[in-house]
Amino acid sequence: MLQQTQVSRVIPKFEAFITSFPDERSLAEADLADVVRAWQGLGYNRRAKFLHQAAKMITHDFSGIFPTEGRRILSLPGVGRNTLGAIEAYAFDRPSLFVETNIRTVYIHHFFADDFDVDDQRIIEKLDRTLDRDHVRDFYWALMDYGSWLKSSGVRNIDRSRHYKKQSSLEGSVRQVRGLILRELSGGDSSERSLREAVSADGRFGPALAGLERDGLITISAGLIHLTK
Repeated sequence: MLQQTQVSRVIPKFEAFITSFPDERSLAEADLADVVRAWQGLGYNRRAKFLHQAAKMITHDFSGIFPTEGRRILSLPGVGRNTLGAIEAYAFDRPSLFVETNIRTVYIHHFFADDFDVDDQRIIEKLDRTLDRDHVRDFYWALMDYGSWLKSSGVRNIDRSRHYKKQSSLEGSVRQVRGLILRELSGGDSSERSLREAVSADGRFGPALAGLERDGLITISAGLIHLTK
């Protein structure tokens, strides 16, 4: 939930989500439509689908036990190298190396203040030399807090990262219409005509609808559109 989403928005959503789906099995057994409804307001709804798929995989392929081996964790939908590193650090307190926005902020501030186009590999090399291997989880918690504090104190250096990509504005985007469509369908099935009227459709509607169907978040059948069950 915290990927590309502010903590203040995540906290109430996380608490409600965990209340509805307290473990992998309850999430795996839920309809995807209910998971997407619970995710409403966070955006990037494919994350909800990946989480739902991962819960099914843990329940059915791993006998309900969250995997501890890196290769198996990486096999879960939506998990890449950085997410694996975060899981290893936070869930298992293992020495791991991963980079995200706050970590970039801290290391660019202290080690690459005069550099531009800083590659993550250079940050990884510094991280490898400074990581507290006896208190990994605490170390990364501190990095998160420190990075957040630096940004709130006016440090704006993330554009010095080679891997920085400015998030596109929601207003006027296809992503905005995707969210409006999902919100409308959370209340029930709809015809395309009714859905177009409800979201004040413009030229973004077609690409948004096609993308949601392609991502498996909605289903179109018998002239009706609904959240995928």
